[in-house]
Amino acid sequence: MKTAVKDRPQAVLFACTLNTVRSPMAEALGKHFFGTEIYFASAGIKRGESDGFAIAAMEEIGIDMSKHRPHTFEDLEDACFDLIVTLSPEAHHKALEFTRTLAADVVYWPTLDPTAVEGSRERVLDAYRSVRDGLLERLEKLLDYRPMSNP
Repeated sequence: MKTAVKDRPQAVLFACTLNTVRSPMAEALGKHFFGTEIYFASAGIKRGESDGFAIAAMEEIGIDMSKHRPHTFEDLEDACFDLIVTLSPEAHHKALEFTRTLAADVVYWPTLDPTAVEGSRERVLDAYRSVRDGLLERLEKLLDYRPMSNP
């Protein structure tokens, strides 16, 4: 069943724990494919440090995330989101608290934290790629869009 364009959210916030990997990846994917149609932002519970593996995994598909600076819910300039997508349990609890007085939907997309993966550089990078690809797949499904398909 196709989602009508008019039914798409107009502003989406992605939230995770540190705003260094999962939520900025999702924000960058959203901006890359829908940046002119939908407003995307991201935030974390705590402010982390930029993550080189996340930047590298996104560069592989032509998306530059190097200018992203991690920030928190408290840093958001606007709270007018139609949808908040949480990617960690902590972020989900924070989003539910954050939206108590807002008319925003909150959905939880359980997403592995690739920073917990150990091993070779390639093994770690594979974990980041898996998160990136999983987020893109969910975003495509949410917004009923396939970037590689022909009309």
